[in-house]
Amino acid sequence: MGFMQKLADSLTKTREKFVAKLDTLITGRAIDESLYEELEELLILHDVGVAASARLVAELRKLANQRKVKEGHLIRPLLQEIISERFGKRREVLLQSGKLNVFLVVGVNGVGKTTSIGKLAQSYREQGLKVMLAAGDTFRAAAAHQLEIWGERAGVQVVAHAAGGDPAAVVYDALHSARAKGIDLLLVDTAGRLHNKTNLMQELGKVRRIIEREAPGALQEILLVVDATTGQNALTQVREFAEIVPLTGIILTKLDGTAKGGIVLAIQEEQKVPIKLIGVGERAQDLRPFDPQEFAAALLS
Repeated sequence: MGFMQKLADSLTKTREKFVAKLDTLITGRAIDESLYEELEELLILHDVGVAASARLVAELRKLANQRKVKEGHLIRPLLQEIISERFGKRREVLLQSGKLNVFLVVGVNGVGKTTSIGKLAQSYREQGLKVMLAAGDTFRAAAAHQLEIWGERAGVQVVAHAAGGDPAAVVYDALHSARAKGIDLLLVDTAGRLHNKTNLMQELGKVRRIIEREAPGALQEILLVVDATTGQNALTQVREFAEIVPLTGIILTKLDGTAKGGIVLAIQEEQKVPIKLIGVGERAQDLRPFDPQEFAAALLS
């Protein structure tokens, strides 16, 4: 199965909920203000968000007027075009050849953070890169063990300390080991608690300083892992983590298990942090670069 078909299948729940109602709304109707109002309500109900929904409908109204579109059933291709354009170009994960690259991976517990790290490790390992994992989540006792399972599966080394230790010390050791062994990519796991943001901020700040001091220029990505099934709560997570660290991208997991795919639009519109990777299945190859045009087509085609 091609990835485009896999993505389309993964968005089935969202499409069945949203597109079915969209078709009911626009079929056999002329475009008028009441149609735009109902469309905006529909977008909000499907987790696109209030602000993002208002902007999308305003853009749709403008485009329909410019092209003199009068019939409701012609709204769907216009909406697909607008969504594609507002996402912009695909934003690749940064990885420089010939040097150590570090990805700092953050996110609350339960969103698929460790699984995403494991999939990235396996994927890059299969591409011929030397990969290492750093178990920087020392707060949760099972975190290092889970990472070690993924490390064994991917055939990569995991640097870990005892539970309750200093995450920065883990990263320090991992950085020195990675440089000594000619590692191409070091993936750093981190604690996911948000109930005490002060501690988390201090912890992540310390980890960043260690990376920047011990491996200048190596930190390429700070990736936030977000569970698509959480809907609007995902926006809160993006907002709160963005206050702690300068996020460079988002990994959106479990897109195949939700009817809340509209959260992709909300994140892109309201938080301005690019979605770089999406998870649409259990296999390592199911964590793939996010392509805005593919997503818009799979959602609305």
